[in-house]
Amino acid sequence: MPQGSRQIQAQTQQQVQTLSPQQILAVKLLELPSIELEDRVRAELLENPALEEGKEDTPDNDYADNDPDTQTESPEDGGDTDYDSLGDYLTEDDIPDYKLQENNRSRDDRAEEIPFSDTTSFYETLKEQLGEHDLTEHQRQLAEYLIGSLDDDGLLRKSLDSISDELAIYAGIEATPQELEQALHVVQSFDPPGLGAQSLQECLLIQIRRKMEQQPDNADLSLLKAEEAIVQECYDEFTRKHWDKIQQKLGMDESLCQQAIREVCKLNPRPGASMGEAIGKNMQQIVPDFIVDTYDDGTINLSLNNRNVPELRMNRDFTQMLEEHTKNRANQSKESKEAMMFLKQKIDAAQGFIDAVKQRQNTLLTTMQAIIDLQRPFFLEGDESLLRPMILKDVAERTGLDISTISRVSNSKYVQTNYGIYPLKFFFSDGYTTESGEEMSVREIRHILKECIDSEDKKKPYTDDELTEMLKQKGYPIARRTVAKYRQQMNIPVARLRK
Repeated sequence: MPQGSRQIQAQTQQQVQTLSPQQILAVKLLELPSIELEDRVRAELLENPALEEGKEDTPDNDYADNDPDTQTESPEDGGDTDYDSLGDYLTEDDIPDYKLQENNRSRDDRAEEIPFSDTTSFYETLKEQLGEHDLTEHQRQLAEYLIGSLDDDGLLRKSLDSISDELAIYAGIEATPQELEQALHVVQSFDPPGLGAQSLQECLLIQIRRKMEQQPDNADLSLLKAEEAIVQECYDEFTRKHWDKIQQKLGMDESLCQQAIREVCKLNPRPGASMGEAIGKNMQQIVPDFIVDTYDDGTINLSLNNRNVPELRMNRDFTQMLEEHTKNRANQSKESKEAMMFLKQKIDAAQGFIDAVKQRQNTLLTTMQAIIDLQRPFFLEGDESLLRPMILKDVAERTGLDISTISRVSNSKYVQTNYGIYPLKFFFSDGYTTESGEEMSVREIRHILKECIDSEDKKKPYTDDELTEMLKQKGYPIARRTVAKYRQQMNIPVARLRK
């Protein structure tokens, strides 16, 4: 064999770490703030019939009590489930209503003190508009389900056939696609125009036709008809910006065509998103994930804000059906085996989701408690200058958790304290060691730098070199470029611009 045609095979070995689906689920839930967790839990309740809302009657059900002193460990991988012995979720008894009310009374009373924004949600606003229409109870149920099926941008991307199947399976409501189409027309009449459209093209046409209904001026009506023709007959050309082809295809006057195209470009392709911004997002609504109360005796109490997150448990009907199939395993037909596999999969997914939610709660409490321990002086006094240098590694070492886990917890999470609501990132900052060996927070150094600048003569402001010397005299021998960086972080201009 010629030398050049030889193939050299090399065998290499490398270690690749892969996450199990349960671990991926736990990570995704960990990243969610409480307001998004509520939506995720409710979506899971709709998707998995083996999961239902309610309180588990188990000895280790301490997560629902929001008590940091009674935390229980949750397995990192979500745990294994033995479906041959269903003791974990077949021994659940009914809990009397008065017991649930009694157990939740103090927690609900406490949660009402949280300063939630009283904005109206997108769903509630559409339901209010639905109440203005004269509909039968059946039509109202269909319209409400369609509203709940809208995407965040206000469009309906599910087919009416699939929605018909969902209603039959999950809500026990029989509805034909034709009945759903009639209910959808009602939803499409809501404001803002374009809601309930099943495509972007339909969304634009709804907005144009709404303007036609409200436009008595014949001159403007001709422009609206030109807009309708462009979207209805030349939609592909419009999306590709082939303006010349549109004009030729419709035989339209050039100025009218250009004006109509400009008007179409002004239409809202995401009517639901714009409505959500107008109602809540522009107000920057913040729902705290943690509640930290500091008392006069120095006691600090930590709790999770799970006020609106439903408690979860296994559906007893599913577990009983699985138990029956398991008992008759020897005489099962092919259909029975397939049914048993379906039940197992749903129960496995439901139990895994419950475990992931519990693991999230445990990780959040553990992380926040470590932050409180490290920044205890601040939580006692509320003085920002008392915050000590703290990085992700400090919290990771104290909790025994990975740095990436601490990062996920601190991202997009807020804590309500006696002194206001703060993002968790507020408590993290780099440290600096002075000449005497004292560790100080960068936040404190910036505070001292700002004091120096505030006290300067505005006719002759300090340069960065002069500020560096002043800090050095105060015991902070940091470089000039560091002074410039801290000044820029505080949005303070250079000396010549401060005159």
